Amino acid sequence: MRYIILSAVLLSCFNGLLAQKVIPLYFPDSIPNSIPHANEETRTVDDKGVLLVGKISRPTLTLFLPEHVKGNVPAVVICPGGGYWINAVNIEGYDEARVLNSWGVAAFVLTYRIPDSAYCIHPEIAPLQDAQQAILQVRRHAVQWHIDPRRVGIMGFSAGGHLASTAGTHFDRVLVPDADSMSVRPDWMILGYPVISSDNAVAHRGSFEKLLGQHASDSLLKYFSNELQVTDRTPPAFLVHAQDDDGVAPQNSILFFQALMAHHVPAELHIYQKGGHGFGLHLPVKEERWMDRCKHWMELNGWIR
Repeated sequence: MRYIILSAVLLSCFNGLLAQKVIPLYFPDSIPNSIPHANEETRTVDDKGVLLVGKISRPTLTLFLPEHVKGNVPAVVICPGGGYWINAVNIEGYDEARVLNSWGVAAFVLTYRIPDSAYCIHPEIAPLQDAQQAILQVRRHAVQWHIDPRRVGIMGFSAGGHLASTAGTHFDRVLVPDADSMSVRPDWMILGYPVISSDNAVAHRGSFEKLLGQHASDSLLKYFSNELQVTDRTPPAFLVHAQDDDGVAPQNSILFFQALMAHHVPAELHIYQKGGHGFGLHLPVKEERWMDRCKHWMELNGWIR
């Protein structure tokens, strides 16, 4: 009973937050690659206080716009993790958005579609479509939201890190309507313990099976194995992982970092000895805040001025 009451209270608080700043990612009835269906989205809070959004078929953006800033600010689209089954929107979304706001950076937490043939014609591209649309929306509303459209990055965690790195490596193929021919390429990537590779030795199989199905072809697996898709045009990346991550092997970040280096793409990789999987902002190391390292990296590259 105590857990039920606590969950109800937390959901009420989260819903109050969302009611203020949530916008649909697409115009009503214009979601590409969508099958008509009832909205079955679920929101639950687990015993650790994590807000889990499931069965997402109507993607949204939650806006976190910094206050009292002058001029146009940088922006980051955030893709929460959850194995392509759910979105853990608070610990891998809202928390980081508030930190970014404290730096004068606008943040947009994306709830992206769960790849499911019940409401997607081609489930494997639905999350990428939503990430591309989110980047376009931020750039289209740059004047309204006081954003510099030349400083729009993407952040993602776990499977959301796979989505963010997919957006950073598959931008030549635009999968959403783009009448203004705006770029869907993010200017940089911030990847927290990301799923990257489909190589059986390091792959997070659950994420790839949910995204591509249990019997995906080798060519499709390689197409979404993002260390294989890095080119000289891939945007710079900041990666953070833990050596003791038993969910997504740290080799995922290492392989992606090595691919970036091979193509002379600026990148920074931090692997902490302790942290496990899904640490969000909170490493089990006193006074160590990995996002401070990320801020320094963004300053180094001129995205935060």
